[in-house]
Amino acid sequence: MTTLRTISSFKSKLAGGGARPNLFEVELPTFPVAAGGNDTWKTESNEHAELFSFLCKSAQLPASNIAEIAVPFRGRTLKVAGDRTFDTWSVTIINDENFKLRNAFETWMDAMSRTSTNVGATNPSSYMATAYVHQLGRGANAGINAQKSTDVGDGSNIKPLKSYKFVDIFPTEVGSIELSYDSSDSIEEFQVTFQVQHWENYTAVA
Repeated sequence: MTTLRTISSFKSKLAGGGARPNLFEVELPTFPVAAGGNDTWKTESNEHAELFSFLCKSAQLPASNIAEIAVPFRGRTLKVAGDRTFDTWSVTIINDENFKLRNAFETWMDAMSRTSTNVGATNPSSYMATAYVHQLGRGANAGINAQKSTDVGDGSNIKPLKSYKFVDIFPTEVGSIELSYDSSDSIEEFQVTFQVQHWENYTAVA
C-alpha cells in the first residue's frame, strides 16, 4: 500500500523552490601573491581574495567517500567501513586582461617547485591554504545559521544555506588556456585543481 503523490504535495516538500547550482560563492581568503626564497612567502591579499570570489565561475560541493574493507568468510564476503578519502577539488576561473589570478596561481605552484631548478618550499604549512564554498539561497534570509554573510547592497545579507570548508589545500594543476582564431565570442577560462587534506561542512539551521 502506498500513498498517492500529487504535484501539490511535491511542491510543499520542495523547500525554497529547490537549491540552484548557479547561486554560490567561493572564497580563498589567504591568497599567495608573492614568492620569496624561503617558506614564508604566503601573504594576505584582500584584492586577490575579492577578485577570486567574483571570477570563480564554477566549483563543486564535495563528494563524501568511505571505502569498504572486504573480509572473506566461508565463501562469502563481509563488507565493513574502511578509511575516508577526499577527492581533488577543481574550480574554473574567468581570465581577465591583467592575468592577476593566473599569475598568482602560477606563482603559488612555482613556490612549491621551481620550473627551472625543481626546488621549493619544504614546510607544508607555507604553501597550504583554506578555501570555502557557499551554497546561496534565493532569499536574503534563506540561511539562518550562516558562517558568512554576503552584502547584497541594500543593507540586507545573503546567508548561505550550506557551506564547506576545504582545509590545507594546494594547487597541483593550473590548466591550459586554449587559443584560436575561431574563438571570437568568448572569454578565456582556466581550471585549477587542488589537493584537499579534508573538508568540513556547515548546514544552516532554521
